[in-house]
Amino acid sequence: MSNSQLTEGIAPARLDPESYCTNFADHAPPLGTQEARIAADRCYFCYDAPCMEACPTAIDIPLFIRQISTGTPEAAAKTIFDQNIMGGMCARVCPTENLCEGSCVRMDSEGEPVEIGALQRFATDTLMAKQSHPYTRAERTGKSVAVVGAGPAGLACAHRLAMKGHEVTVYDARSKPGGLNEYGIASYKTPGGFAQAEVDWLMQIGGITIVENWQLGRVGDGDLAELLGDYDAVFLGMGLSGVNALRLEGEDKDGIRPATEFIAELRQASDLAELPIGRDVVVIGGGMTAVDAAVQSKLLGALNVTLVYRRSRAEMPASTVEQEHALTHGVNIIENAAPIAIHGNGAVRQVEFAYTKKGEGGLEMTEATFKLSADQVFKAIGQTLGDMPPKVEVAGGKIKVDGAGRTSVERVWAGGDCTHAGEDLTVTAVAQGRDAAEEIHQFLMEG
Repeated sequence: MSNSQLTEGIAPARLDPESYCTNFADHAPPLGTQEARIAADRCYFCYDAPCMEACPTAIDIPLFIRQISTGTPEAAAKTIFDQNIMGGMCARVCPTENLCEGSCVRMDSEGEPVEIGALQRFATDTLMAKQSHPYTRAERTGKSVAVVGAGPAGLACAHRLAMKGHEVTVYDARSKPGGLNEYGIASYKTPGGFAQAEVDWLMQIGGITIVENWQLGRVGDGDLAELLGDYDAVFLGMGLSGVNALRLEGEDKDGIRPATEFIAELRQASDLAELPIGRDVVVIGGGMTAVDAAVQSKLLGALNVTLVYRRSRAEMPASTVEQEHALTHGVNIIENAAPIAIHGNGAVRQVEFAYTKKGEGGLEMTEATFKLSADQVFKAIGQTLGDMPPKVEVAGGKIKVDGAGRTSVERVWAGGDCTHAGEDLTVTAVAQGRDAAEEIHQFLMEG
């Protein structure tokens, strides 16, 4: 091994091969059959279940857990997929501590919720392992829909529309479908190529065609007017393609890049040992993307990884569980600090921060500052919407939609992170894609 954690600068192969395998193995191994039965038996099967109310896709959680407890995990999976066709991925990446499990009544009595996420994974994995698809298409309607974006919102919309008998073409700017699930989630959460396996399974419904390397509005591809001319309806689910800037001089120095790019590169890497990582890594931001970038930097062999957030840990978008996960992997978290300067000659060498405090007009910089050594900096301070067609109304940097996803343009719906209702969560995007599909279907059948 030519490099080590002590090697200066940005370098590959800081660890031995076995360490990479161990570090990026499934961080939450699945339950076995007996373990699932025991976990299911803890459920009270509440009639007015708060866990179900907390689920953005409104999965009947007590029902699917009861189905597991009675030895019918395939039926449980069907219950899940009826509401969330990407229930397998959501079981792996949902912040259940803030959603279903955080609302579990067992929390009040015992401080330990029913393992809803793990049980959902057990059920969905059981069915998907049989390579069977529990849905069949309805009679063909002769209607067609274009879906822009092959992420969770777009795929959920496409599947629901195809199931109802419509022909769907999904256009995506990348070379592989999956969106956030394929390019934006930590590898240790979805090992073994699960994101693509889920897409392949979903496509078994039929009636869906995916066109890759196609970007809305790019010369040579197509624009919204052309899609409306070729299809009966259009769904926009392209997510957020831009990244917020630090707005500091020197931001273009070598070693500084968006955390989303780093995570995407890591997810597509065939050999993790070839992926270079800094010795001293600084991550700026406080959401799940920031945590994923910080933890994976440590797993790749970075010696020092520091995550800096401008507000308190209690105000971090990343859940407490995600924060604790980062800390247990050796990530240092500094709260109430914001970057004010980047130092280095050509490449970043230090980032200077100022401590912050709450003032009458919002967050204020104090005079107290500090510097962190850094040969690699990941920006994770939010993403932005790409260029939109002129007639699509945008508010607050997101596509403006009504409750069912209708945009300002007739016959055009939208959902997921590109809309003002997006929450940077796979489960929310799936719900919005599904609900938009239901309204698109109703519109097409009435037309």
